[in-house]
This record gives sequence, structure tokens and C-alpha cells, in this order.
Amino acid sequence: MKKTLSLAALCVLATAPALAQEGEIIRDGEYRYLEAQFGEAWAEQDERIDGRLNEIWEANGGKPPNILYILIDDVSFGQMGSRKLNYVTGIDTPNINQLAQDGLSLMRMYTEPSCTPTRTAFLTGRHPIRAGVEEVKVALVGEGLPAEEVTLAEVLKQAGYNTAHVGKWHQGDIEQAYPHNQGFDWAAFPLHQQVQLSLMIREAKDANNMLGYHLSGQSNQFGLDERFRPYGLVTGVEAEAGGMAREVDMEPGEEWTQAKYEEMNERYQRQILEQLDRLAAEDEPFFLQYWPLYPLNFAYPEQAISRNGGFHADKLQLLDSWIGDLLARLDETGEADNTIVMLMADNGLMYHYEGTSGLNQLIYRGGKTQHLEGGVRTDAFIRWPGVLAPDSAVGDIVHVSDLFTTFARIGNAMDYIPRDRIIDGVDQTPLLLEGEGNSRRDYVYVYEGAIMRSVVKQEFKMHLPAPGVPGAAAPVYNILRDPREEHAQIGNALWSGASFQDMVKRHQKMIAKYPHLPLGTGMPYEGIENLRPESELAREVFTSWQ
Repeated sequence: MKKTLSLAALCVLATAPALAQEGEIIRDGEYRYLEAQFGEAWAEQDERIDGRLNEIWEANGGKPPNILYILIDDVSFGQMGSRKLNYVTGIDTPNINQLAQDGLSLMRMYTEPSCTPTRTAFLTGRHPIRAGVEEVKVALVGEGLPAEEVTLAEVLKQAGYNTAHVGKWHQGDIEQAYPHNQGFDWAAFPLHQQVQLSLMIREAKDANNMLGYHLSGQSNQFGLDERFRPYGLVTGVEAEAGGMAREVDMEPGEEWTQAKYEEMNERYQRQILEQLDRLAAEDEPFFLQYWPLYPLNFAYPEQAISRNGGFHADKLQLLDSWIGDLLARLDETGEADNTIVMLMADNGLMYHYEGTSGLNQLIYRGGKTQHLEGGVRTDAFIRWPGVLAPDSAVGDIVHVSDLFTTFARIGNAMDYIPRDRIIDGVDQTPLLLEGEGNSRRDYVYVYEGAIMRSVVKQEFKMHLPAPGVPGAAAPVYNILRDPREEHAQIGNALWSGASFQDMVKRHQKMIAKYPHLPLGTGMPYEGIENLRPESELAREVFTSWQ
């Protein structure tokens, strides 16, 4: 697909390495199964889509749209974007509600069950297990997103985009995994995540939310190993592509506190506004990520701002006001009309703190780490002025990996998607441009870590049986009739068991043909120029047994 690009974009392309890929994108077995049924119709539709995209580019002088992608942590479906549920839960999200009203609501967005895998799926367009990513990590691991993976930022850069990342990253503590080494021109991010930053602190212990970590909580009379509790972890760093990272706002020997966590969140909010201003002033299109740390927070404020008052709920309401400030700033730059804004959550709530956190499971059962709908169904809203109808919605299945391929097509970057590995992300541009009923996906494979735990097809969902148990005996749920997955019906399983098992076989055959890549490994904290002595010691102790 060829499009007219601005002179500035062409200049960037002229100086960028030639990484265009040849051949067709490699798809998983289930996509190919559907393509065999609908390929001719899809090809005809693609011609219309190409024409529509060309019209959109030409209306903006040949410049593809900017992309602002906001990914929020651990919020269940229904918690944002609904005035009715604001009243039910006591958490007001007027700015997110307005974003939903101004654009399209993806009513059946599937993610991965936890934050690292979801972010990997978005960045690579692949099931995270294909990149060796299985689970959330907390402290030093010497692992991360491998350099061999190709991220959306790298793909868009090849098409002339400027890129920046602000906020949570959570893709590993090794140098190759840092965002400025994965396609982002500039990045500000913590090396780890909120367990370190907002739970492993005295204030969380005082709130009875983190047990056993802080030394003030027990006498430690018979303690021997001084490094059993994670120690000296790097906090937040900043870096530019091609350079070293530098830890900020942390002195040697200083203890991390709730106040410092709040300062980090406030700094990221300032920086996302600064980066937006900087990128909007440049001639090239931009891809800007904002992945806030809030609403995850485990200490109570002195005075709650929400009717709910829970320590997650209160910060969600604060975050909503910050998002309002960000969208207002986008309007001020004059770039709003040619900017896609997408906001979604990465997985369901951290149900372990349900009740006191102020968040709850709402419609779907389950939460973070679980394959249940409550773990992998989230709110997702996308605004594209003049292209997507305001206050519209689609009920088609979308998976977070689809955003990789969809944004690549919208950004004229499909030629830079790798052709040597399976790409799970389905191009959902037809769904965006032609509306409900135009998804090219009616299925999802749901993993918990390295284990596939369930398979979704249309309105049906099978919880995979134990080895040796026939598919006809596996629990199958009709999600429309039983959204909490509490009443498996044998009448569903008897006819669908074989079809679900065929889906799994198609998936497994493609894995055999294109095996998973290994997780990236290396020395933790390489590429950080100002490691504190305690961080050096933490790394030394960690590597002593490797």
C-alpha cells in the first residue's frame, strides 16, 4: 500500500536503515483457517480501506496521524467510561467518560492476565510466550524483552515517526530491554514496578498491605540473610536512544518512601505534557506512550478526593483529572484533529486487595493473573476525529496484540513488520473504518504464564481440560449468558469440544513450525551510568550464585 507522505517524513525515511520486509506476514493457524473462508472478501475490503486511508492522509497534507496511547494498570471492565458505574462505585472519571463519548468503545477488548505480558503483546504484536515472556517480575532477574523482538516503536520509526515513552515499562532489567533500546527516542521509566515502588515501603506496611518486607514490622531476632528482602533496587531512570540511562531523584543510601512515589507520578505527568509539546512542535508524526503508575497505590491519602476513598479508587479519580489535562494540552498544540488517542487498561483489578482498594470485579469474575474474563477483559476507548463516529461502539473481539498491526497499517508501516516469525496481531483497521462486524478475529487464546488455560470463540469459552480429559467433558461457558463463568453447560461442550480442540491443534502446529524465541538475558542494570553503591551491591549479590 503506497501513500503520499510529507517531505519531512520522506527525509527521515531517506536516512533510516532500509528494513522493509519481503513476503507475507506469517499468521497463526486460526487466522489462516478464517482466511481460507473469507480471504476473497477481505482482499476486496482492503482495497476500499487503502483508498480511505489515502483520503485521510491527503486531507492532512500527506502526514499520517499521530498516536497517543495511554495504558492504565489493573482496572476491571466497566470501571471507567461509564457515568452510571461512576455512581455505583463512587469513583468519578468524567474525562475518560468524555473520551469514550468522543470516540469508539471497543466493548470486547482482550488483554493478557497481567501487566508485563499485556505490554509485550502490544509492543510486539505477538503472544508474549513467543518472546519468552511468561510472568510479572518484581526484583532483580537479569531478564527482559529480547533485542530480537521488533516493537511497534521500531516499526513506526521506520515510517518516519518520532517516538517517546513516559511511565511504567516493566519489560525487564537488562539493557537490551530498556525502551530507548527498543525504538523510543526518549524515555522516562522505572526499572521495576509498583510492588517495589508503592508496596515495598513503610507506609504500605503501616496500611497492612505489605507484610514481612519492611524491617520495622518485626524484631528480626533470628534473621541471617541480609539480602533475602530485595535491596538497592534502581527506581526511575531517563534516557535517550543510543545513550546511557541515568537514575533520577534518588541519592545513595536514601530510603524510598510514599512521598517519593507520589513525586515520581507527578514527574511523569509533567513529562508527558513536556513530551507532547516537544513532539507536536516537530514536523514528523509522533507515537507517544503514557503508561501511568497510578492508580496502583497502597497507602491512604490524608484526605480522599473520591466518594469511594479506596487507595486505588482515589488515585484512579486523580489520574482521570491528569488525563483531562493531557487531552486539553493536546488541543492546545493544534494536533488533536490528526491524533489518534487510545486509552485502555492492561488487565483486570488486583483482586487480592479487593474491597480496601476501592476497586471490584463488577461484571466479570476474576482479576489480575487469571484467565477468567475479569482478568483479561478491559475497557478500551479510541478517538480519531473526523474518522471514528462519536459515541460509537463495536462488540467484535479485539486482542491487545491487534493494536501493533493496526497502528502499523494506519501509520504506513506494514512493510516493516517482520516476516520471519508469527504475528498474532490482526489488522483491525477495517473494524475502525467500516464499523461493527468487520473484525477479522472471533477467537482468543488465553495463557496464564506459559500455560494455555482457555480458548475463546465467538460467545463461547472453554476452560482447557486436564491432560487425558476429553474436550466433551471440559467446561464450556456462554459468556453472554454467563459472564462470570460459573455455570458450565454440558450442552455447550458436547458440540463444541472437538472444535475447540481443533483450534488448539492449529495453534500448536504453528508453534512447532515457528518455535518460541528465548527470553532476553543479561547482567541486570547494565547501561545505567550512575548506579548507587547499594544497587551495585544488589547486583553483585544477585550474580554471586548465577
